[in-house]
Amino acid sequence: FAFDQSHSISSSQQRKYKNMCKRALQYPQVETPPPQPFLRSLKNTLNEILFADDPFRKIRNEPKMSKKIELGLRHVFPILEWARGYNLDYLKSDVISGITIASLAIPQGISYAQLANLPPILGLYSSFVPPMVYAIMGSSRDLAVGTVAVASLLTAAMLGKEVSAVENPKLYLHLAFTATFFAGLMQTCLGLLRLGFLVEILSHAAIIGFMAGAATVVCLQQLKGLLGLSHFTHSTDVVSVLRSIFSQSHMWRWESGILGCCFLFFLLTTKYISKKRPKLFWISAMAPLVSVIFGSLFVYFLHAQFHGIQIIGELKKGINPPSITHLVFTSPYVTLALKTGIITGVLALAEGIAVGRSFAMYKNYNIDGNKEMIAFGMMNIFGSFSSCYLTTGPFSRSAVNYNAGCKTAVSNVVMAVAVAVTLLFLTPLFFYTPLVVLSSIIIAAMLGLVDYEAAMHLWKLDKFDFFVCLSAFLGVVFGTIEIGLILSVGISVLRLLLFVGRPKIYLMGKIQNTEIYRNIEQYPQATTLSGLIILHIDGPIYFANSSYLRDRIGRWIDEEEEKLRKSEENSLQYIILDLSAVGNIDTSGISMLEEVNKILGRRDLKLVIANPGAELMKKLSKSKFIETIGKDWIHLTVAEAVTACDFMLHTAKPDSPEKISGVPEFNNV
Repeated sequence: FAFDQSHSISSSQQRKYKNMCKRALQYPQVETPPPQPFLRSLKNTLNEILFADDPFRKIRNEPKMSKKIELGLRHVFPILEWARGYNLDYLKSDVISGITIASLAIPQGISYAQLANLPPILGLYSSFVPPMVYAIMGSSRDLAVGTVAVASLLTAAMLGKEVSAVENPKLYLHLAFTATFFAGLMQTCLGLLRLGFLVEILSHAAIIGFMAGAATVVCLQQLKGLLGLSHFTHSTDVVSVLRSIFSQSHMWRWESGILGCCFLFFLLTTKYISKKRPKLFWISAMAPLVSVIFGSLFVYFLHAQFHGIQIIGELKKGINPPSITHLVFTSPYVTLALKTGIITGVLALAEGIAVGRSFAMYKNYNIDGNKEMIAFGMMNIFGSFSSCYLTTGPFSRSAVNYNAGCKTAVSNVVMAVAVAVTLLFLTPLFFYTPLVVLSSIIIAAMLGLVDYEAAMHLWKLDKFDFFVCLSAFLGVVFGTIEIGLILSVGISVLRLLLFVGRPKIYLMGKIQNTEIYRNIEQYPQATTLSGLIILHIDGPIYFANSSYLRDRIGRWIDEEEEKLRKSEENSLQYIILDLSAVGNIDTSGISMLEEVNKILGRRDLKLVIANPGAELMKKLSKSKFIETIGKDWIHLTVAEAVTACDFMLHTAKPDSPEKISGVPEFNNV
């Protein structure tokens, strides 16, 4: 620390510089991580993307091969995991839950099959084979498997555009099986390839709006059954539905309307009671079956089928017949089945996984989303081979299963057995079931999907999310299911691009009596230093946002210089970029930093980097940017960068620390 007295800096500046140098000796420098071989780096990246949860950790750390095989089988078939501790108490709870959800699954299955323009018996078939498969491969203890209204309506809307269920019912039925096969194949592939994150492209707000819109459309479609209409529009938008209803006002059957309103009132009343008193959940769970029984008795004894009340008619006895030979893989229908299967399969995955995770959170256990995809996929593939159409984990049925006290997936097995008994012996009892009762069951179930409280919460919390929700809702209600889905995905992707393409960048200031620097908008009491500004970039720097960040940084500098000129303070000399939130950067981002550095150099300003991460340092080092800017201008923290710049403001111009004749570089002391 020897100084020549002939130097043109004062003794106080020398003392200050000595103190700064002493502190610098205690500051660790920003390190560049050691280079890794390309293949190892690629492997680590793929592991983070595809195996973030490290699912094979237990298997990998097990030394014995026999134990590894056992753990592998337990990983693929979760039933082998929980079956070891299964006991009689669990069985009692699962039997009660299974019988309870069967009482809901039977009438709902028949209703949703009608909604999909499929034979009602398919709703029962779909509650037999898929639940058995899920019980073996599924990881959720509470999910109750079955058909859902939205997927049923979407199946009818997409297949019905090209094939009429009335004019060509056989081909329509076979296409439904084929679409289910493709949905299961897609779901299985997503799970095996660990690509579950692709399904999450539908945001929570988009799902709320889409489900509410689909529920509204389903309810409007059921006015056909409530009013006893024989002919109805195939369109799903509200305008077409209302036009079809009111253009046939002379065909309305008052008998059907009154009966439907009575059963709808009964179903909604039971739901209200169960909501107010959760212990009475079984009332709303049994209400659909009770409605079917009383509706059938009403028609039978009063011969209501001769007075405008439409009935189901004969249901075929026996369990699921094979349908693998009925799959259609010929042009032009294979494209239609593929498109229908992919779209309905994605929706089914999004709903099923969301429902499973919700109930897993309540009981404090985890489910593997990728394993769930494989389970859903396999149950739909096997279902398509056994006369079933698309199934997933509906919320209403799973909520009943949860409230009934289920312990494991055995409740799905019990439900499947109950449905099998119904198929073998009880289907003739549904002959007189009125269609208006099925419409009432669907409407009562769908009203629960219109979650206006969640929409109001979105309005209060995030206006853009509310706009996403509203757009999805309006797209479904006034357009088609496909338009609503496209809007949901499109706006969700747009928001994702906005997050990436327009990252937040804000001015930082020092909180008094600390070495902490924070956003001055969040902390108005934070102070800024004259002659420098600190900008925090809140996100990765990619080709999509590099131009925006360059322009935004330039605007900050222009605004700060203009403010300094008006206040006649010291001119701006240092620009500190806090890159602590920049997790990654691409070549466009590096080019942007190089361009910013050149622009600042031409304006006699110095770029200073604070808190760059490992990935950032690795790429900045390879691109020679560190050599360009000088390692002395890269600091571990914002506080260190400010300290160095503050000292230089009082001793030299920002071009280089060697501007002070005879004084060594700051970081090389």
